[in-house]
Amino acid sequence: MTLQNEVIFWFEKNKRDLPWRNTTAWGVVVSEFMLQQTPVSRVLPQWISWMQRWPSPYSLAKATPAEVITAWGRLGYPRRALRLHECAKIISRDFDGEVPQTETELLSLPGIGEYTSAAIMAFAFGHRSLVLDINIRRLFSRVLDGIDIPRQSATREEVESRRGLIPSEAPDLWAAATMELGALLCTSRKPLCDQCPIRERCKWRANGFPESGVVRKTQTWHGTDRQCRGVIVQALRENKSLTESTLKQLWNEDSQVEKALSTLIRDGLIASTDRGMYCLPQ
Repeated sequence: MTLQNEVIFWFEKNKRDLPWRNTTAWGVVVSEFMLQQTPVSRVLPQWISWMQRWPSPYSLAKATPAEVITAWGRLGYPRRALRLHECAKIISRDFDGEVPQTETELLSLPGIGEYTSAAIMAFAFGHRSLVLDINIRRLFSRVLDGIDIPRQSATREEVESRRGLIPSEAPDLWAAATMELGALLCTSRKPLCDQCPIRERCKWRANGFPESGVVRKTQTWHGTDRQCRGVIVQALRENKSLTESTLKQLWNEDSQVEKALSTLIRDGLIASTDRGMYCLPQ
């Protein structure tokens, strides 16, 4: 049995029942925006409620920024919500409400880079595109290269090697299967090697699981500007408008609140009123 067949056979028996695997092209776009830097467990309820409310680009395009930011909830990185909103407007206006089916057109949309466009091409349209998320990269770094953690950015050699693995039939299934295998078994910490369907092919396992010495920096959260921004946005989701002094009561550093207010306005995530109040953009 080929490597591809072994992985796909495992996937068909073990895949998670995720709703964006059986949805419209627009549903795939929404899932890809939400899944950026956010785990499946947090995305799942938000995706379901979002698609119930805005099942098409047309419906989302009619929403206000305030509605979109509020519905995004605690997924984090709320600029993604505004970019998705802009995508919906452009798709509605320029593509008759249909998600474009070429990478060039997808890359012209806000918030869509090379990885997201490749994922949409694969999962929405079944095209033979190279999907390389961190789970897939880690899986093949171990299996093919014998290295536990891949480099920060993919090299040309890595890209061409992984592209050569994509089967001509059902390439979208291959992308989903390799991603699932990396996410569920070939995890960053404590991989479940004994359950892996391709463990006999794994160079990392054969070499005794050597450590590369690469240490991934973990993102801090408590006390950061990002947390401060999140506190402000959440407060404005829960209140129609608030004064700066009220917002400063939510944080222990006034200067950090002032900085956060400035950057949130710049990013279009909040707005200031003539009366010196702050609110979500209308």
